[in-house]
Amino acid sequence: MNLPPLQTPLFAFALLSLTHLLPTASADWAHYRGPASQGVSTEKLPTAAPKEIWKSSVGIGTSSITVVGDLLFTMGNINNLDTVWCLNAQTGAVIWKYQYPLDLDKRMFEGGTASTPTIDGQRLYTVSHQGDLFCFDIKTGKPLWQKHYQKDFAGRRPQWGYAGSPTVDGNLLLLDVGAKDASTIALDKLTGATIWKSGDDLPGYASPTIASLHEKKVALLFKASHLVALQPTTGLELWRTPWKTEYQVNAATPMAFDDKVFVSSGYGTGSALYRIASNQLSEVWRNKSLKSHINSPALFQGHLYGPDGQAGADSPLTCIDASTGSAQWQEKSVRGGSLIIADGHLICLAENGELIIASATPTAFKPLHRIQALGKRCWVQPTYSDQRIFCRNNQGDLTAFSLK
Repeated sequence: MNLPPLQTPLFAFALLSLTHLLPTASADWAHYRGPASQGVSTEKLPTAAPKEIWKSSVGIGTSSITVVGDLLFTMGNINNLDTVWCLNAQTGAVIWKYQYPLDLDKRMFEGGTASTPTIDGQRLYTVSHQGDLFCFDIKTGKPLWQKHYQKDFAGRRPQWGYAGSPTVDGNLLLLDVGAKDASTIALDKLTGATIWKSGDDLPGYASPTIASLHEKKVALLFKASHLVALQPTTGLELWRTPWKTEYQVNAATPMAFDDKVFVSSGYGTGSALYRIASNQLSEVWRNKSLKSHINSPALFQGHLYGPDGQAGADSPLTCIDASTGSAQWQEKSVRGGSLIIADGHLICLAENGELIIASATPTAFKPLHRIQALGKRCWVQPTYSDQRIFCRNNQGDLTAFSLK
């Protein structure tokens, strides 16, 4: 891609602040769905009511927020310019931003960016809905290298655009580009050089996930019509199983735990749990108790929590038993949106912008705090880092709450 960049690094602020802002603790949320891509934080969550500390506007899109130390990253589209933001997580002040021309492309919703920036050490990786892939220096916003899913790899863009976030494993950057003979690719994360290519599948909308099954590392890809496991270092396919969803929308990121893999999708499809042994799959259960359309459920103490049904519909918050798939409860006052889990608590952002903190328990829905955090439509997963909750709507309104 040779489009002219429009970069606005605020060097004076950056030079004064970076020593304080660089990574400090295990509270970092460096990838979509946080540590281990499970949507769960082990950081303590105080019982104090959330207090708003700042607001910002970051452009249209459904990119979530990643945080390392006090550096916050997200993306949005402003007047047909995709914008990558680095903000001060404490104050919301802009540290740097990087822009490049790209159509908003509403595609039956607000449009704009759909994937979430990935932080790895001193580098940041982003991808647009058209497949513009960048590697940035996180301190300055300087692009270190860039590629394009369609132009460089002959990627086949899905109907609603690329949405999976880049995933780092060791020295590799794993990407679901959907090309023929190169459906999944691994690049050298430092240079962008291609290391391996694998498969013919059309892409899904979920992020690649690294998991350990029987102490063996695998890369899980939720393609347009299959769940696929690859050997991360070589791209060798280990196993696959069909998973058909209407319109080929497999968007909720698969979740691995123990020797099992959980998948879920919308359009009435439902969920399933597979057991993996010696690269062989056996289905433990499959039902329609939890039909996750866009955002993945989160697991806590043997139970899965998430919205049951389509985005844009009356999809109640639901709890199911992970071992059997049986429904435990539904809460119709929390509709759609997404959630994460921290310190045994659900942090829910409903589609209408209500922020709810509740106990993660299978016995009943037990809310502790309910705040109208945002207006308009919210499909974006919240982020929790250093006793702060970050919430965003599809229009790009971003607000930060402190629990300190």
